[in-house]
Amino acid sequence: MPLHTNKTLKPGAETLSTPGFWRRLAAQLYDAVLLAAILMIANAFLFLFTDSETLKAHSMLHRIYLSSVSFLFYGWFWTHGGQTLGLRAWKIKVLTLHQKPISWTEALIRFISAIVSLGCVGLGFLWIFMNKNKHTWHDRVSKTALFFETPPK
Repeated sequence: MPLHTNKTLKPGAETLSTPGFWRRLAAQLYDAVLLAAILMIANAFLFLFTDSETLKAHSMLHRIYLSSVSFLFYGWFWTHGGQTLGLRAWKIKVLTLHQKPISWTEALIRFISAIVSLGCVGLGFLWIFMNKNKHTWHDRVSKTALFFETPPK
């Protein structure tokens, strides 16, 4: 099944275009700053109940905790309006390929596959230059994509 971005399924519906690499990167950097602050708060909360030696002994649990906080950050924004603060600043939304809001399951698949995309030396993100629809690996796997909020004029 071919991936769908620059066309809608309904005749007469407005077409939303997809953002390029640099706009996506700018939104990701914006979100990274916000996420770093949230992870610091999450760590501070954790330190209220434990000490650093306990965290060292349970480092895998600590990573899972921080990953869960990160997923909740992205997942909540993606499923409630399709925009993190960075996406909103750059007028981009995460939607399904049919330009509908995404579910928590789609958000989880997108989140995990984005980690894999990044883990492959960023090749999953750079795939945008190879794909005619400007899709990354995690766009393809999750059947979601980034779209501009409004069609270009």
